Amino acid sequence: MIVAAALTLGLAACGRAPTDDVLRGGVLARTDLHRTTELPPASIRSVARKDAGWRLIYHPAAAPADAEQKAAAALCLLEKNRPTRIDLLPMSAPEDDPGARMIDVICG
Repeated sequence: MIVAAALTLGLAACGRAPTDDVLRGGVLARTDLHRTTELPPASIRSVARKDAGWRLIYHPAAAPADAEQKAAAALCLLEKNRPTRIDLLPMSAPEDDPGARMIDVICG
């Protein structure tokens, strides 16, 4: 009985098993979506799945000149789609992260 309890506690401490969770659009959930953009890690602030595509917040000063196009292509490829539009959005609090840019990538 004590061995079974110890085994249960030990397995619970190992954390969550690999996930089969799926985001909207059939994209497998991952914790490293920032890597998918192929942008330098220092430039990425946030990557999130939205209804029609992706929202990306990044620092253009720390990214290559074609960062938006590369990120859009890589993120839409996760959905086996292509980018149809990149919308530049105003930051709600630009003073929180000066120089950051927010874009929506629409896949179609």
